[in-house]
Amino acid sequence: EFKKHQEVSRAGAEKKFGGHGITIKEGDLTAENQEEMVKKTRLHTATHLMLAALRKVLGDQVHQEGADITAERLRFDFNHPVKVTPEEIIKIEEWVNDVISKDVTVTKEEMAYQDAINSGAMGAFKDKYPERVFVYSIGEYSKEICGGPHVEHTGLIGKFKITKEESASAGKRRLRATIG
Repeated sequence: EFKKHQEVSRAGAEKKFGGHGITIKEGDLTAENQEEMVKKTRLHTATHLMLAALRKVLGDQVHQEGADITAERLRFDFNHPVKVTPEEIIKIEEWVNDVISKDVTVTKEEMAYQDAINSGAMGAFKDKYPERVFVYSIGEYSKEICGGPHVEHTGLIGKFKITKEESASAGKRRLRATIG
């Protein structure tokens, strides 16, 4: 009975803490099945729009500090010295949902890293990019270096909602959001 209990516990821990049970990998995302991959892809694309909205509302100094995406929500860390106000959160949500409602096409280009930077693409992890990168553009709203995957057009994302704002560490804020 004890051995059986250990095996069940290990199986649960492996699934909970990653690595095991993942059957699909697309670009930077992994998922257990296609349904989960579709949800994560929608949320991943929403992170690009959220970063663009944060820069519009809070200023161009905002950049990504980290992110985590599950099938249920996204978590996005960014540099900002103070709490994001409820009014600013509303503006961010409205901006993202406006772009979603316009059903903007998402495009992908492969190019040299320096050409991507020169073209205005943002890159969150400057020291980690290979010589050639993918640049995803969401119309004129967002242009980022990213491994993907993304939806083909923003109408597939669904309604965007920020569910929580909090401190991640000194000078870093964290937003959690969902899509409908």
